Amino acid sequence: MKSRNVRHRRNESPAEETPAKELAELSGDAAAESTAPEGEATGSSPDRRGLLIAAAVLLACGGLVGYGVLNTKEQPKPRAVPTAEVTYEVTGTGTAEIAYLARSESGTATVEKGVTLPWRKSVEVPLGKASSVAIVLDEKGGRASCTLAVRGQHVQRATAMGEFGRATCSGELPAAGAGEH
Repeated sequence: MKSRNVRHRRNESPAEETPAKELAELSGDAAAESTAPEGEATGSSPDRRGLLIAAAVLLACGGLVGYGVLNTKEQPKPRAVPTAEVTYEVTGTGTAEIAYLARSESGTATVEKGVTLPWRKSVEVPLGKASSVAIVLDEKGGRASCTLAVRGQHVQRATAMGEFGRATCSGELPAAGAGEH
């Protein structure tokens, strides 16, 4: 049997030696030897490095949160879009489907179905945009008229007659700055 030429430190039995320590001692690598007793962390141990990394990450997160709380500059508010009052009116008898624009910047139409006439609605429409009201009579037909007024001034009138009769009233609002109150 071959004998191993291994050095043992004080208070360390050959059974307590780890394979890494044994390999380091056999290869003569003194840097791999630890002067601290086994089980205790040394200055370059992974435990301490992990703790330092965790502390740095925690400090960075705390700094970002603090910056977010302390940075309370108000964001600029969107400018109010100047508008004009538009009045849509549908006269007649019976029921109709009415579509009208009460525009936001997206310009979507509002549709009301089965409306009993007469009907009237005033809305705010952004300046420079078109305003419009359209009527469609039901299967019973009849006669109905739509009118459009901008800031109380009559702009257009149209009449629908007969079964599923249609009429549309529309008008452009002046551009922003032109004729504002």
